[in-house]
Amino acid sequence: MDIKRKYANLAVTVGANVQPGQRLFLQADVESADFVRLCVEEAYKVGAKEVIVQWNDQYLGRLEYEYMTLEDLQEVKPYSLDKLQYLMDEKVARLNVHVPNPGLLEGIDPDKIQKTAMAQSAPEIRKKFRQYSMNNTTQWSLISIPSKAWAKKVFPDLSEEEGIDAMWSAILSAVRVNEETDHVSNWEQHNKTLHAHNKKLNDFNFKSIHFKNSKGTDLVVGLVPNHIWSGGQETALNGVVFNPNMPTEETFTMPDRNHVDGVVYSTMPLNYGGVLIDEFWLKFENGKVVDFDAKDNKEMLGRLLDFDEGSRHIGEIALISHDSPISNTGILFYNTLFDENASCHMALGAAYPMNIKGGSSMSQEELKENGANTSTQHVDFMFGSSDMSIMGLTQDDQEVVVFENGNFVF
Repeated sequence: MDIKRKYANLAVTVGANVQPGQRLFLQADVESADFVRLCVEEAYKVGAKEVIVQWNDQYLGRLEYEYMTLEDLQEVKPYSLDKLQYLMDEKVARLNVHVPNPGLLEGIDPDKIQKTAMAQSAPEIRKKFRQYSMNNTTQWSLISIPSKAWAKKVFPDLSEEEGIDAMWSAILSAVRVNEETDHVSNWEQHNKTLHAHNKKLNDFNFKSIHFKNSKGTDLVVGLVPNHIWSGGQETALNGVVFNPNMPTEETFTMPDRNHVDGVVYSTMPLNYGGVLIDEFWLKFENGKVVDFDAKDNKEMLGRLLDFDEGSRHIGEIALISHDSPISNTGILFYNTLFDENASCHMALGAAYPMNIKGGSSMSQEELKENGANTSTQHVDFMFGSSDMSIMGLTQDDQEVVVFENGNFVF
């Protein structure tokens, strides 16, 4: 099997794990057309009832910001909402083939970007669709393939062709696809390793974890009662197993939105709204960001934090050893899907209901009452380092070393 077809097969059968007779909703950029055709064919081979492809062109998106009025950008088309309801009614599996383009919206008025995003995320049906995904109602998966702009950003000294080849090599390595071994077996073993970490952390049942490093991070993150550490393969509410993110190296859980205190320093750039925010820090008190700064694009960071009421609280905390496959490449991907799997990270915004016992059947109000953060966004940023130490505090106030020198001790 051709190596790119192997990747497409992995995305369909292990990522989204499309079932016979199920519809697949596939979102993709026009630059990924050749690869998407492979994914569509692989989906039909495993019995997909229909593959619904929704195309996007990021360059057209920039032109819309440049030339359309804010009022027109904010208009919510009724047919777009009808489509979301149809997708939920049909219980589709979802696959997003992302083609990163870091910094594409540099120079666009950040106020225009933020107000457009807020208006487009406001309709109740869009909030419902977000919960449809975050509750793992059915299977979903996110993967990436190279773009010319992304390759030039990551490998600026290579020619366009060499850069694209280098990106493909890095991506395929990260998702454990190669010519020699079976990609499905590789992921079966990888999922076992991630689940072993989850079990160990769940057995400790920490009430908080304390992060420290030489960069200045000194942060205590409280965890909600009955939290669940997850990572790797998940089981959707329809009973089908799937891998939501490929690649993935993380084990993650739900912080208590009101019990995060201290300072955290980023260790990688954050691509938010097409703008790169770099070298930033956040200060938390009682779970809320009360102060912040950034070397690059501080204004955009402020807009992220002010997006809605939940944007100054965190909804996810994730642990990843510094000595991990993606980190060891030494490549800065300028893309959260890859960079977050090279570093401990946290997310400003919504929590995943699956990270608390019984969470998938809780209402938004019940989740918040149990300490979960609610928001219309979920934005990961990286703060792990080679000298990160993590100390867990058990329910009976015993301290347990979790990380030394940036890595799990178990």
